[in-house]
Parts: sequence; C-alpha cells; structure tokens
Amino acid sequence: MTRDLVSRRNVLKSLSMGAIAGSVLQVIPLQAAEYAHSMIEAERAVAKGGGYTPKFFEEHQYRTLQMLCEAILPADAESGGAIEAGAPEFIDLLTSENPEQQLKLGGGLMWLDSACADRYGNAYIDCEASQQKEILDLIAYRKSAVTNKELSHGVEFFALLRDLTSDGFFTSKIGIKYLGYIGNSFLIEFPGCPPVPGL
Repeated sequence: MTRDLVSRRNVLKSLSMGAIAGSVLQVIPLQAAEYAHSMIEAERAVAKGGGYTPKFFEEHQYRTLQMLCEAILPADAESGGAIEAGAPEFIDLLTSENPEQQLKLGGGLMWLDSACADRYGNAYIDCEASQQKEILDLIAYRKSAVTNKELSHGVEFFALLRDLTSDGFFTSKIGIKYLGYIGNSFLIEFPGCPPVPGL
C-alpha cells in the first residue's frame, strides 16, 4: 500500500468517526474536512465531464441523497447550496469508510423510499414536490417520533443527514466563503473597536 493511500484512509476514517459522534466539525479539524473536499475536487478534475463517481451509494440512492441535500441547504441569492458545495460527495466519501454510517444512511434511504411507497405509491425521487415536502416535514422534527413511533427511524436518519449536509457545506470553499472566514491572516494595523452610539 502506498503512503498516499494510507494517509487518505486515515483521514477519511477520522472524518467518519467524528461523524458518528455528532457533527464532524465538533470532533475533527477543519483541515481534515478540507482534505476530503480536495480529494473530491481532484477526482472531478480528471474525470470526464468533471463528474464524481459515488464510492458507497448506488445510483438511485445517490440521486436521492443529492435531492435531500438540496432540500436541506438549497442555493439562494447569497450562496450556492449543498450541491454546489459538494455535500453529497463529501457524505458519500465519508460513508464509504464507515460501516456504521453505511448502515444508518443506507438504511435511512431505504426507509424513506419504503415510507413514500406506502404513502404515495412511489420512491422518494419519483414523488411530487408536495409529497416530498410532506414526508420531510414529518421526519424533520423529533416530536414526530414521540407521537408516531413508526417515524423514529426516519427522524434519526434525517437528523444525521442534516448534520452531515451542514458539515459538507460549511467545510467547503463555498461554505467558508459564506461564513466570511478569512483564516489565519494578519492585520497591518488595528484601528480599534468602532465607537458605541450614544456614548
């Protein structure tokens, strides 16, 4: 095994282990997440058409993941959304190295399609926009699992997916720019704090 493959695997494992504990940003350094994004960018640079090949999710699941990430963090006038930031790729890359996360996310996507098939007669991606919104509104709140135990798996899945989507977005170049983070930079001079009005 080459040194690059070992370091890649170690970085991805540290990212995915952090994801299990909660939000990735609470556990691993921003530099490790940036490394994952750079791996995705490097793959896009050499791939035909600038595409990304999913490492864990099969095509239907990956398309569902993309739609869910877009629903969680859509693009707006201020910034690109989760898709532009590469959140689905980020999630897929982390999931490819973490069996527990594979179970949670893979199982969650299967649950979502099954719930949509029971309610609407279609998989999530084939449902109408209003139906997609309705099912996501049901699993977006923990109180839904209290009132309806059948939704508990969906609620847990969607909570994890929201965290991962946010982490994928806010560790990307687009997300960092959106936050206005400038990193370790120095000021030539410090003009002091602005005056407080009325003093």
